[in-house]
Amino acid sequence: MTRTPQRWKLDDLLAPAGTPEMEQYFTDIESRLTELETLRERLAPDIAEDTFRDILARYERLYADAGRLMAYAYLWFSEDVADQDALTFRGRVEQFTAEMQNRTLFLELWWKALDDTNAARLMAHSGDLRYFLESLRRFKPHTLSEAEEKIINIKNVNGIQAVKTVYDMLTNAFKFHLTVDGEEKELTRGQLAFYFTSPNPDLRAAAYQELYRVYATQADVLAYIYAARVRDWQAENLKLRAFASPISVRNLENDIPDAVVETLLEVIRHNTTLFQRFFRFKAQVLGLPRLRRYDLYAPLAEVEKTYPFDTAVRMVDAAYRAFSPTLADGAMRVLEAGHLDSEIRPRKMGGAFCYGPLPGLTPWVQVNFQGKIQDVSTLAHELGHAVHSIMAAGHSPLTFHSSLPMAETASVFGEMLLNDRLLAEETDPTVRRALIGTLLDDAYATILRQGYFVIFEKQAHQMIVDGAKPDDLYAAYLDNLREQFGDAVELSDDFRYEWVTIPHIYDRPFYCYAYAFGNLLVLALYRKYKELGKAFEPDYLRILAYGGSASPQHIIGEAGFDMTSPAFWQGGFDLLAEMLDELVIRNL
Repeated sequence: MTRTPQRWKLDDLLAPAGTPEMEQYFTDIESRLTELETLRERLAPDIAEDTFRDILARYERLYADAGRLMAYAYLWFSEDVADQDALTFRGRVEQFTAEMQNRTLFLELWWKALDDTNAARLMAHSGDLRYFLESLRRFKPHTLSEAEEKIINIKNVNGIQAVKTVYDMLTNAFKFHLTVDGEEKELTRGQLAFYFTSPNPDLRAAAYQELYRVYATQADVLAYIYAARVRDWQAENLKLRAFASPISVRNLENDIPDAVVETLLEVIRHNTTLFQRFFRFKAQVLGLPRLRRYDLYAPLAEVEKTYPFDTAVRMVDAAYRAFSPTLADGAMRVLEAGHLDSEIRPRKMGGAFCYGPLPGLTPWVQVNFQGKIQDVSTLAHELGHAVHSIMAAGHSPLTFHSSLPMAETASVFGEMLLNDRLLAEETDPTVRRALIGTLLDDAYATILRQGYFVIFEKQAHQMIVDGAKPDDLYAAYLDNLREQFGDAVELSDDFRYEWVTIPHIYDRPFYCYAYAFGNLLVLALYRKYKELGKAFEPDYLRILAYGGSASPQHIIGEAGFDMTSPAFWQGGFDLLAEMLDELVIRNL
């Protein structure tokens, strides 16, 4: 059977919105929620272990129920961001789950306030939920009263959550126009991005210029939305919850000490020269006096090779299977279940993602496949996320999802497997040069670039609190780019708008360092795989199987690494330097 790009199915998630079955689902949740509320009076310091486990089991079931609803609402919306029915249903679900969160809040608050002796007693009998319970207690110093927490939950739905939805609606509705081979095309952002890697320098520049021309028409509005996001973050987390800094909120959620994140960002800053060296080499290969920012992802060789979707799937399957049949079977399960949306179509959400709602459910994966090698790599990446979810399916819904810094472990590893297989099979030196160049392009995009997004966020949060205007933020972002590129890359002024095109800084502040964390971790793991060969497979699968049931420090420590050490993070850059040496010295 030849596979072609298709739209996913949501049949095995929930019945369609508006059906009696969906309405009954809401009714059943309401009934279970009411039952849980009646158990509030049983919560006491001397509560019996079996009673506590029963209450936790009921809470866990409600969490899973809500997980299905939120997944359905988001996946339906992402199929067509202009579908009014999908948008209305998403709003209903957000309102419903916020109310549900408020009505179960008593359990979380009681648990955080419980004395250490009884908390330890109950955690000793909590099994797979232990880390979940430990994680809740980490937030004890930043937790407000029940009334205050309820107000925040209610206001968020129609406040900052609505503002973020407006950002998604605005930006996903943008249309871009580009003249290609004499024909003007109307494109989505994903289709426009296809031309960022064109061998044609004029087309690359035109694509970027069109991106920022369109965003510039709403840039001040988007900057205002971002300022609202920042002020909301500041008011809730620093003024009310007394976090030490804006980024500390994300660090505590990720269970990564502030000092470790600062070490990571310092090592990233220290390695700008590595990528500047790569950019100078790329300019030399392309015959340019200096690389323009428009040329950053230009291919090192004009390889017009494209890949049919079926070929791409087979390539990913073969790369995974050579390392681990278990991983390959998990990746192919997504396609067999009809959970991959790979079509290009208007109004579909741009980019790519994987959504694994619950253990036991095959994850849903979205890509926008256009046949380039980068699209094959993206497929390998997102299916890696799916495999991670499948491997962690033995855990509770409350300990199933890995923390953000660990979330890239399988996805980037999958990309590395694909790239190694391509290099092993490719004899054409031109194609090999392009492959290694693409790998280093990706390393820049996922490590240095993501780290510098967070460096900008830290600065922007303070600037906005101090009263900065959009023009101040545009100027600060250009300075951020100048530090990254030094004199190796020529910057045009239109890149001052780049930050307003990044959804993560709106949706999940300081999220982006997780990409750098995960990619550098994978480089360390991949080096270990190269040393041990097939013997590494059981250790790697065990890392994935943890899901979110243990801290990143524990999982990484068990793998033999120390994330508090600058040398650990530098090791990933050293491996990239070796790849660059191969490219420059051998001049493949």
